[in-house]
Amino acid sequence: MIDGIQIKVCGLTSLVDAEVAGGCGADCLGFVLHAKSPRHVSMAQFRSMAGRLSGRHKVAVDVEPAADALLAMRDAGFDRFQVHFRHDLPIQAIEAWSKAVGAGNLWLAPKLPPGVDVPEAWLGLTQCILMDTFDSTLFGGTGRTGDWPKFRLHLERSPQTTWILSGGLSPENVGEALAGTGARFVDVSSGVESAPGVKDHARLKAFAAAVHKAAGA
Repeated sequence: MIDGIQIKVCGLTSLVDAEVAGGCGADCLGFVLHAKSPRHVSMAQFRSMAGRLSGRHKVAVDVEPAADALLAMRDAGFDRFQVHFRHDLPIQAIEAWSKAVGAGNLWLAPKLPPGVDVPEAWLGLTQCILMDTFDSTLFGGTGRTGDWPKFRLHLERSPQTTWILSGGLSPENVGEALAGTGARFVDVSSGVESAPGVKDHARLKAFAAAVHKAAGA
């Protein structure tokens, strides 16, 4: 945490990048298990790193997994579970995820089209919702900034929920994003990379410095 702002660095694929991210103040380290992602890591790759990553929440990132798959992630050493999904997925699927790993550990990352808000029925199934940039063909990972006013509206409507701002954040715009949305938790991936899945350590440090500057403004 940096001056009250929580940070998740996502799309990590190597131990050295994960350690640098943690050293820069990241509270959460995200590993993408979705096979179609250019930042995909296998469960075996994650297991090889997990023992060296104590002190940080390890976040499994996947798209509409079965509840049993979440349990396998938990057994592999993950302690938070970020699930991307279609906004019109039957609520029974979300209930199954929440039951499998607990509402406190489940992070919902819905694919919300413009004009569609987070339903109240979801709020009892999770304590944390990540809002990413909408794309009709992708589940996150767009590298583009999203609808910041929409994020702020949700945060103000449900302040008891932890809201994570994601999508196109970088050292250059995170200060503006924090000021414009009121976010206290941000997620960064491509904005601190030299290539998909390869973190630029200088940009990671610059991101942390920008958060610190914005928090003290």
